[in-house]
Amino acid sequence: MQITKIYSDSNTADDISFLDLTHVQKIKAFHQSFPLYKETPLIDLKNLSKRIGLKNFFVKDESYRFGLNAFKVLGGSFAIGKYIAQKLNMDISDLSYEKLISSEIHKQIGNITFVTATDGNHGRGVAWTANQLKQKSVVYMPKGSSLERLKNIQAENADASITYLNYDYAFRLANENAKKYGWVVIQDTSWENYQDIPRWIIQGYSTMAYEAYTQISQKPTHIFIQAGVGSLAGAITGFFANAYKEDKPIITVVEPETADCIFRTAKANDQRLHFVKGNMPTIMAGLACGEPCDIGWNILKKHADFAITCADNISAKGMRLLGAPLSGDTRIISGESGAVTSGLVAELMTNDKYKDIRNKLQLNADSVVLCFSTEGATDKQNYEDIVWNGKYSNY
Repeated sequence: MQITKIYSDSNTADDISFLDLTHVQKIKAFHQSFPLYKETPLIDLKNLSKRIGLKNFFVKDESYRFGLNAFKVLGGSFAIGKYIAQKLNMDISDLSYEKLISSEIHKQIGNITFVTATDGNHGRGVAWTANQLKQKSVVYMPKGSSLERLKNIQAENADASITYLNYDYAFRLANENAKKYGWVVIQDTSWENYQDIPRWIIQGYSTMAYEAYTQISQKPTHIFIQAGVGSLAGAITGFFANAYKEDKPIITVVEPETADCIFRTAKANDQRLHFVKGNMPTIMAGLACGEPCDIGWNILKKHADFAITCADNISAKGMRLLGAPLSGDTRIISGESGAVTSGLVAELMTNDKYKDIRNKLQLNADSVVLCFSTEGATDKQNYEDIVWNGKYSNY
């Protein structure tokens, strides 16, 4: 486990207005127009917080999101909605779900193929949204992706396949074929001349942040948020920086130690993005990304506080803690990428090996911690191996 401070960059334009309350309320209204929309629960783990020495420990459970077992659909659906709104020269506020699926809108926009690269959750969200709109989707998954996740995407009528490439090269394949066939890339990784859609995806994620903000019974002192390319972390950080201003919680970005592009970029502190290349073996498949999203990083380097890397056993610990709670606490079924922040908080509070990190973060008996369990058991066999059979144990 390693920690580095994220040093605020005074040279970066401080524009997080696209994640302010006015914008986010409109984004949530878009999601609310979907028939399956329902706020996901914010769980107050009262007994666990006492056991590990916190004042409060809140976890947002995204396993209930749209029946898709993960938060990712929030980003993909909003980005697709915004793309169609722009194509029609309309405001997204005027494009509800019912209008989007109407034959009238379909006649105006014609047939569109949306393409993305994903380990599973984002692709399933894009495929589900495209399927709802009677459009097509193509999904490229990195090597080592779960067959269960592949089948879930294919069930949404997507042309989905597991490639021999890592995440970053699978995403390049998606981009190349989009240019070749006239498809539309829906990806939260940004590059030159591809900024709008990643920004819309980040905005879509903010619905989850806004829900937590309205649900939580007291202001959090600490937020721990996981990162792949950093888009989710940017969304959460940008929203809460807007909401709490100078009284912002201490925000810590959490990554696998084998896919730590945000950590490397923060530690170098040289105004450049730093990549992780080659294979990135980790059970946290949704976080196995080697190239930061510059939009997300620009938010993080102004408003986040720390970056931490974790081994797989920390995620596994979180899965077991949430899946087998103390008496009186609500059970949370959390997948590998979803549980790492909860596992980290518990480890920091109970293992004096990490006392120095705990002190740097100012974690103590007065702390009110907010984490996001971003997925449920999206790979059931692996979930059982970890939670039931003790795979990736601390011991």
